[in-house]
Amino acid sequence: MDPGRIPSSPEMKNPVRHPIHFGFMASVGVGLALLLFFILTNVGQLLVWISAALFIALGLDPVVRWLEKKGVPRPGGIAASLLILVGIITAFFATLIPTIVNQTTQLIENGPGYVQDFLNSEFFRSVDEQFQVRDRVAEEANKVFADSGVIGGIFGGVLGVGSVIVNSLFGTLIVLVLTLYFLASLPAMKKWAYKLAPRSKRRRVEILSETITSSVGNYVIGQACVALLNATAAFIFMSIAHVPFSILLTFVVALLAFIPLIGAVIAAIVVTLVALTAGWQTTLLFVIPYLAYLQFEAYFVSPRIMHKAVSVPGAVAVIAVIAGGSLLGVLGALIAIPAAAAVMLLLEEIFIARQNRL
Repeated sequence: MDPGRIPSSPEMKNPVRHPIHFGFMASVGVGLALLLFFILTNVGQLLVWISAALFIALGLDPVVRWLEKKGVPRPGGIAASLLILVGIITAFFATLIPTIVNQTTQLIENGPGYVQDFLNSEFFRSVDEQFQVRDRVAEEANKVFADSGVIGGIFGGVLGVGSVIVNSLFGTLIVLVLTLYFLASLPAMKKWAYKLAPRSKRRRVEILSETITSSVGNYVIGQACVALLNATAAFIFMSIAHVPFSILLTFVVALLAFIPLIGAVIAAIVVTLVALTAGWQTTLLFVIPYLAYLQFEAYFVSPRIMHKAVSVPGAVAVIAVIAGGSLLGVLGALIAIPAAAAVMLLLEEIFIARQNRL
């Protein structure tokens, strides 16, 4: 044995097993996990903005690529797409926001009166005779209209006044800027991401990624078309039936119609409840044609628009929408179906293909 060499013990050969070293590394790991949790909880709004911008960018990317095929350079296509998007948003804020704010204020101020008219209607009196729910409904309705926080929650924090509108404008600006950067750098981002895959499988990863991103883009465009048609039909029917606050309700319908599967049903319920304050004749005059349109949309409009975007079984779609809505609200419900389609595609191309080779 070399006299100058210090014999090593088992603990020195494997320092990971030393209790002090293990405790220190465990403490560092817990600290990093708490730091990551703190960062995520404090930048949650930023993550929502990034997700929304990426979702919009993927939705506009098919339009930009279509313009490229027509000979328009990609920067020109990006500029044209964003100008159209900014024009639509600007027109919305310039024309609809004052009306929406005015009608929202009127609805909140006159809400208790509408509730009393509904409670005194023949329809509700017949229901109350069977179930004795008048006192309970009146109590809950008064709580709703007395609590500004509840009112803000009903309208998603978008239809408020003052600081809520300013925050919405600021968030919209941030999303538009991020969308511009994502659109401009999307090809470079994809090429860089493909380099993370092994060289032998890079081509297959590229094909799968392009399929998924194209599906998301087509889905966004298709869902926007469906929501626009739904809101237009609802506005026409509300105008014919003279439903109060038709412009405000059209905006609500457009937002809810973006939510797949259940959004249109929720919109129908919301408008029906408001229409009941004007009488059962108004309600029937709106509900019958709107429900007929929803059937037409479900069997003819949506399949024709969405058949090229995603193909997800109904049960999987419902579960995905509920899970996405629980996690991220409206944005989660929007991205739930393309995310489910992407997972199913990956399972088919990777796991099922491997199982077939065994």
